[in-house]
Amino acid sequence: MINAAFSQNRLLATLSEAEFDRLSPHLELVCLAQGDVLYQCGGQLMHIYFPTTSIVSIQYELEDGGASEIASVGNEGLLGVSLFMGGATTPNRAVVHSSGYGYRLRASRLLDEFHRKGPLFDRLLRYTQGLMTQMSQTAVCNSHHSTLQRLCRWLLQTLDHSNTSELVVTQEALGTILGVRREGVTEAARRLQALGLIRCRRGRIRVLTRIGLEQQVCECYEVMRKETARLMAPQVAPAVPEREWQLRSVAVSRRTGPRERRNPAVQDQDEPASNDARAIIVFTR
Repeated sequence: MINAAFSQNRLLATLSEAEFDRLSPHLELVCLAQGDVLYQCGGQLMHIYFPTTSIVSIQYELEDGGASEIASVGNEGLLGVSLFMGGATTPNRAVVHSSGYGYRLRASRLLDEFHRKGPLFDRLLRYTQGLMTQMSQTAVCNSHHSTLQRLCRWLLQTLDHSNTSELVVTQEALGTILGVRREGVTEAARRLQALGLIRCRRGRIRVLTRIGLEQQVCECYEVMRKETARLMAPQVAPAVPEREWQLRSVAVSRRTGPRERRNPAVQDQDEPASNDARAIIVFTR
């Protein structure tokens, strides 16, 4: 039975009993503080992280020191997919933008479980596809939609990744996450606050109405939400029904072909091959 503490992360909550028995002794609860860098660009991945109450921002850092978020990870998934996808390093960095807790697992332990190709193998691949969808849709959103729409998308995503409506994040950090100037974030937040959708105070944003944000957000959020829900839904193998194929009843003889289609002069020479002129073929898989 899965420990209630582990079930705070949705991927860990889906572990089978055998997977849980193998991994749980090696899962270490750690505190992840805002600003902690869990891995750097080009660094070797030594641990995998399963956030529970924290949220981690995956960012691409430019040569001039600027950075922009390409995806985020919360209690729905894990940090470090490049490990089991075949790459030991990654060209981005991971920074905690909402402090909290998570479970840490040595990379070698997860690789051992991944190579068993059990139920977790399939879930990790589907989660990775969902993360790729988030990255590609974020790129589209940052290119085509307003700062206000992008802020709404990020707020809704963050609500989905956490268990609280109050988010701990500075406007400077939001500027980095959304790839815009701090002044742009301030103006977008001011407009949402004027609409009664959020309340801002130093370093914190409280969402007052989720429905209001959904009315302001672009279509990118719904694309990501639906795809993640589809990929992470429990997989049920469809039942394969038994199929019956019934042959047309004909007079069967040792001569080739139906009796009525041959020369009437030779029909009387036929000898019945069987008294049963009907056959049933059953195909099962």
